[in-house]
Amino acid sequence: MSFIKNTLSTASLLTIIVLMASCDSNFKKIQKINSVPFFASGEAENIQLKYVDSGSVKAILISPKMLEYSQVKFPFTEFPKGIHLTMLDKENNKNLVVADYAIRYSSKDLIDLRGNVVITSHDGKKLETDQLYYDQANDWFYTEKFYKISDIDNSFTEGVGIDFDSKFQTVTAQNSYAERNKTE
Repeated sequence: MSFIKNTLSTASLLTIIVLMASCDSNFKKIQKINSVPFFASGEAENIQLKYVDSGSVKAILISPKMLEYSQVKFPFTEFPKGIHLTMLDKENNKNLVVADYAIRYSSKDLIDLRGNVVITSHDGKKLETDQLYYDQANDWFYTEKFYKISDIDNSFTEGVGIDFDSKFQTVTAQNSYAERNKTE
């Protein structure tokens, strides 16, 4: 009798496994039917864009590749091979932003920079991090990742989490450590 019970239990278990496997297979097929792949509505290679305001060049963006996704619900522009951005202030000082990858969310005026992000200011300050967000509407940078800010005299501040305005005039650092080079 126990042999028959064990056999029935085993058969029941196998039946349930087979049914679950077939449901999973059908579920994956249904997911594929309902998924809509989206493609870039525009693509450009080796771009150099200049932003001009009142007859003066304010920024120069260079990137090996740009993909535009303007037809999706939340439009964005992707720079999968990175960016090199030169920003010029009123005195024509150059500040550089470099990243391995960037994505700009049009409706939110938000730029997400990733991978070896480096900002170098005209006066020699340098910020390095793995990810940095830029809120264009508020002219504000922030990250929750590790960062390091160094100066031309090798003084530095590092930590996890920082936010600041584009001129480095207002800075809020979290969990930071600083070392200042003593000049004689």
